[in-house]
Amino acid sequence: MRRLIFVFLTCLWASAGAYAQGKHVPTVEELIALPTIGGAAISPDGRYVAYTRSAADLETDAFVSQVWMVDTTTSRAVQMTRGTASASDLRWSPDGRWLSFISNRHEKIGQVFAMRPDGGEAVRLTDSATDIGSHIWSPDGRTIAYTSSDADEDGKTRKKTYGDYQVIHREYQFVHLWTFPTAEALEKPQKGTRLTHGHDRSIDSFDWSPDSKHLAFAATKTPDLIDGLSADIYVIDVDGGAVRPLVTQQGPDSSPRWSPDGQSIAFSTTMGDMLAFHANQRIAVVPATGGTPRVLTDAFDESASPLAWRRDGIYFTALAKTASHLFRIDPATKAIARLSAPDALALGAVTLTRDAARIGFVSGAADRVPEVFVADVKPFTAKKLTDETAQTRDWTLGTREVINWKSQDGETIEGVLIKPADYDPSRKYPLLCVIHGGPTGVDRPTHVDARYYPVDLWVARGAMVLKVNYRGSAGYGERFRRLNVNNLGVGDAWDVLSGVDALIAQGHVDPDKLACMGWSQGGYISAFLTTSSTRFKAISVGAGISNWATYYYNTDITPFTRQYLGADPAADPAIYKKTSPMSYIGQAKTPTLIQHGELDRRVPIANAFELRQGLEDRGVPVEMVIYKGFGHGITKPKAQRAVMDHNLRWFNHYLFGDPAPDLTHPTVPAATSTAQDTKPE
Repeated sequence: MRRLIFVFLTCLWASAGAYAQGKHVPTVEELIALPTIGGAAISPDGRYVAYTRSAADLETDAFVSQVWMVDTTTSRAVQMTRGTASASDLRWSPDGRWLSFISNRHEKIGQVFAMRPDGGEAVRLTDSATDIGSHIWSPDGRTIAYTSSDADEDGKTRKKTYGDYQVIHREYQFVHLWTFPTAEALEKPQKGTRLTHGHDRSIDSFDWSPDSKHLAFAATKTPDLIDGLSADIYVIDVDGGAVRPLVTQQGPDSSPRWSPDGQSIAFSTTMGDMLAFHANQRIAVVPATGGTPRVLTDAFDESASPLAWRRDGIYFTALAKTASHLFRIDPATKAIARLSAPDALALGAVTLTRDAARIGFVSGAADRVPEVFVADVKPFTAKKLTDETAQTRDWTLGTREVINWKSQDGETIEGVLIKPADYDPSRKYPLLCVIHGGPTGVDRPTHVDARYYPVDLWVARGAMVLKVNYRGSAGYGERFRRLNVNNLGVGDAWDVLSGVDALIAQGHVDPDKLACMGWSQGGYISAFLTTSSTRFKAISVGAGISNWATYYYNTDITPFTRQYLGADPAADPAIYKKTSPMSYIGQAKTPTLIQHGELDRRVPIANAFELRQGLEDRGVPVEMVIYKGFGHGITKPKAQRAVMDHNLRWFNHYLFGDPAPDLTHPTVPAATSTAQDTKPE
């Protein structure tokens, strides 16, 4: 039966592919099926860039990431892994003879595997009892360090006697550092030697010393998100010895990077600022033997993510509005140079060659999906190595551009405006606002939106879409990131509504045909707008907060709330009332679709039920869909198709006059795809 279902689904999606011949608007099925490029890793000599390519596997209902490798000279790309198990955390051996990665292809436990760049079967290197989180080769290539937790043998014994239960904030699977010798592992999988012990710290990021004798690592008090701000830096000798604290100040200190001479360690820090959720992450340096940290990036007004320390300086990446770039800082003078170009470049997954002469990276843009690139650093000259965008060349897509406007308080706000391919400036278009999460996310002019919100299908029907980088978004500096502190929802709503009003004032938008949607923080802002405004014809709230007190007492990340609202609900009920959508439920009139994962701990589902009941009590049209088995994100192809289809039908009814959706019954791909080519009169 499972095989018959798979054949049916394959034929269903194949029919969408048949429809794809010739220029057309992409279907929901095509959007879900569009593969995406992930982490890139350039070989030490710059000859290859390995990367992951994730595609929907209908039989297993999963997005499976396979390892690919591209020759930087010929641009010839080869698929290195196959099967139903994903691969991640790509790492090269220092001599470039091996590419290692983590996969759960063996007994469903994440293990380290390695393979030659010229192909062949992958060799399993580890025999870990629990999933491996990340791994790094030592500079001499003789050892690999990795993170993993202990097997919960006590829990298994207890479960046999008492059943399954958990004591909250008392029981954790602490993450520890382990090592194994690579030569032996290539002959037989290794169980590994554990370096760290106890229940007083849980390992996060780590790095090898140049002489391969020490590991610097960041660790939090527990693996619980509520202790995320407790990260400190430590050093341990690989051959044994006690853990030595190096940086133990307040606030999170993480991402250690050794200097080439082994004398110093760079790290990411807020230098004691406990308001770390919206503070700049700075780069500081401390002697490897201990001492007072010295901050290098105080003059750099964005979060700097340390990448690597080479002989000519510390390389790091950072956002720059809707772009992101590679930078280098001189530790002696603190002089910072931006290395990548042009200004609009958005690079990610950056890795350096051994001599820092070349980088491999992934980058998307308004005219292309994310592709793999290689670039000479001095001067910056990039070469595209893949052509994933070819899959979209027959699609009719909207055009993307970055615009800006003034918000209610005079603050300049940016956003991405998506227009129909045949945009007519004399027309007034319906407008749908899509709001990102975070709040420290950022929307960029990406070529196509292929997950929760089928943007280009609405654009093809004759609408425009505005993605708002509201106050609090990353990329615009620390002051801007803190503008919604004690003003969540309120200031965010100003930014969305002022963007709508700016487009209306320019004559581009029909003020009677407005809609809004978003997920997570974007879902919260959408919920705030559905109860505090009557401007919109319809709204969709995805995994959104409806009541900050409900959220605070139920979420798995309570410090987030206090950092933005200043206190807990009992200490300052006024700020919780001001910023909660439920405070304004009495004036709600907007038809609202609520979407939520059943097992969401980040934004617990009580928020969705509270908003749904409040709207229903007042006779406001509302639909609530619970996606079974999912947490905060909807991570499987079939359920993502459902999310997209539900949004599509909801807004098609309220903006374009399509029949009222019955979300208890699915549509079929043919109906979904053919409906998109019809524009309203």
